[in-house]
Amino acid sequence: MPEESLGQDRANVRDPWLIDIRELGRRPGSSRQVVLDVRVDTPLGVPDVITVPEGANVSLDLLLESVVEGVLVTGTASAPTAGQCSRCLDPMADDVEVQLTELFAYPDSATDETTEEDEVSRVVDDRIDLEPVVRDAVVLALPLVPLCSDDCAGLCQECGVKWADLEPGHGHETIDPRWAALVERLEDTSGDTPANDSDR
Repeated sequence: MPEESLGQDRANVRDPWLIDIRELGRRPGSSRQVVLDVRVDTPLGVPDVITVPEGANVSLDLLLESVVEGVLVTGTASAPTAGQCSRCLDPMADDVEVQLTELFAYPDSATDETTEEDEVSRVVDDRIDLEPVVRDAVVLALPLVPLCSDDCAGLCQECGVKWADLEPGHGHETIDPRWAALVERLEDTSGDTPANDSDR
């Protein structure tokens, strides 16, 4: 679908990620503050690891500035996160905040004409679409290996219980597999009745 059509369709349903920049005009130096919360309809991040969950709000505090080539957007985006510790698997909640700096190029500007479609954001129908910019920044800021604490010891590999919940000195007896069959044989014969010495 062409970018123009996509912008029109989303504007028709009052998409909160689309910001009207007509009041800025093309007057370099004019600016506008944007402070709003936008609900997330699709989780941002890695499912079952860590995400900004569906239904959460992304808080935006942005400055939109008109420059020669387009609209420069700077500011912050913050949101709650939910996931699980990658070591102990406990549920965890946190917050993520990212710094944003993005140029949205005006149609027919030098930047628009000299860059590929996916290299720079663009102004479409006097609107800018903040969703891809915020989504990419937030996802990149989420930890690849989320931890409930830096010193989380994880789970015991043998019984699967959290090390933090186990008694000091917890351990499991391990048998060299080369001796396993002999140990099993000895356990099987340990209950046998000993030979009667009276027959000697």
